[in-house]
Amino acid sequence: MNLKNTIELMLSNDFKERFKAEYYQLNKRIAGLQGMLIKYRQGTLDFVPNCSYDLLHTQLVYMEAYRDILEERAKIENIDL
Repeated sequence: MNLKNTIELMLSNDFKERFKAEYYQLNKRIAGLQGMLIKYRQGTLDFVPNCSYDLLHTQLVYMEAYRDILEERAKIENIDL
């Protein structure tokens, strides 16, 4: 799912729909950062990052932890992701 496909979910009055949008957006961003880090390690990025690999990797770790929390909440609140 791309980010623009989450707009309707984000604007919903139903918190479960907004929750799904947040989760889908986070997954998309995690995938993007993972791809960037692979290219960073390979030296194939088409730009020179200002941030170190380690800082970006730390960001990824926290994003993945946040996703884990959302998945646990989804189970508790009966939200089908």
